[in-house]
Amino acid sequence: MAQETPKDNTGFTLPAPASAPPAADAPAASAAATTATTEPAPALDPVSTTDTSSRDTLVGGVVLLLLFIAFFFAKNAYANGLVAKRVPPNKANASGWWLFIFLASLATGVVLAAVNAHKFLAPLFMGPLVLVGLVALLLTFTSSRR
Repeated sequence: MAQETPKDNTGFTLPAPASAPPAADAPAASAAATTATTEPAPALDPVSTTDTSSRDTLVGGVVLLLLFIAFFFAKNAYANGLVAKRVPPNKANASGWWLFIFLASLATGVVLAAVNAHKFLAPLFMGPLVLVGLVALLLTFTSSRR
């Protein structure tokens, strides 16, 4: 048998465990005392121990509200721009509202995906949002014709 030299043993080694489990033949009292004095191991997945869904939903709602306010101003600017191009005001206003609906459905999908992608990226949620967004985009340009 060849002896190992320090330069031959350069592989990865695991560190020693922090606490050894109590022996199977030890009495229950000493096992309870051992577990009471040792600290619990930290959780490997911090996401599972901290529930931030209510905070994330609140932040997402505030972001969505701010985006809706910005989209309302964009709707008015788009409608005024169409009126300046000699589109009748009622058609320009309708086209502006369809633009608002398109932008709102797009933003709602993005915010829902950011809040909880695992739950809200399902076709049950995204399908109707995409369908409403596409119809609104189509109606934005068709309703703005003279």
